[in-house]
Amino acid sequence: MADHSLRDRIQGDWKQLSGSVHHEWSKLTRDDVGQIKGNVEILAGKIQERYSVTEAEASKQIEQWISTFQAYKAKQTNSDPSSES
Repeated sequence: MADHSLRDRIQGDWKQLSGSVHHEWSKLTRDDVGQIKGNVEILAGKIQERYSVTEAEASKQIEQWISTFQAYKAKQTNSDPSSES
């Protein structure tokens, strides 16, 4: 299902991402989020289960979500005066 780069991106940023999971997919419970622990396959399975979507649709939603997160993160890094030399 998920490629290694997506898996690595989610696992690497899971602490930050976990807070936005429930915002993105409100049908996921706190227990669901706790079980995911950065595992993209489990996240996709929970999305499929709660939203009755295909594996492909769940993957597409995850890709869009992580891309949005990374764009936001990059914007924050680029606008942070402490990151300038």
